[in-house]
Amino acid sequence: MKNITISSKYQVVIPKEIRDQLGLKPGQELRAVVHGDRLELIPVRPVNEMRGFLKGINTDVPREGDRL
Repeated sequence: MKNITISSKYQVVIPKEIRDQLGLKPGQELRAVVHGDRLELIPVRPVNEMRGFLKGINTDVPREGDRL
């Protein structure tokens, strides 16, 4: 977890290690989501980049009778 500071222009800098870990690039869009008193920044990814990201997911979940 890293602390960041809001500038006088209400800008923040995302630390390099976090940018590298998430593969963020200059000009990339982030979606801001507020949950109570918490702010989350979620990278907006192109649909074609999402292809196959659920590969191998376990789909064996209990289903209700009307959902078979």
